[in-house]
Amino acid sequence: MATVKLLSDDELSSEARAVFDDIRKVRQSDFINNFWRALAHDPKTLRRTWESLKEVMGPGTLDPKVKEMLYVAVSVAHGCSYCIHSHTASARAKGMTAAEYGELLAIVGMAAETNRLVTALGVPVDQAFLADAAD
Repeated sequence: MATVKLLSDDELSSEARAVFDDIRKVRQSDFINNFWRALAHDPKTLRRTWESLKEVMGPGTLDPKVKEMLYVAVSVAHGCSYCIHSHTASARAKGMTAAEYGELLAIVGMAAETNRLVTALGVPVDQAFLADAAD
């Protein structure tokens, strides 16, 4: 259950309405999800978050499907059910297969397990892993 009212289009400030208009334009869809409707209470945060998301998830070196899959992985690690669902849907819309999703979850689970083991054992980082990246 939301901790704030999810604002309908009729309840938006002019600032929030402008952001919603941009979301619709960029995504080429009339759908505005609940995350944005909750953030609409604070138009400044709404705009900042939307602008950052457009930049980070927009065109870049990584394939859009890979970006969504990374978002799913981080969302699983952070336990954000909403983000897991929304970005899994987005990754599927960008072509993620059931096999890729299964492998993604296996990697997330394996990383979580080995991260806990290494932390519990206090394993020092190998010197070879500390070399500066050439790129």
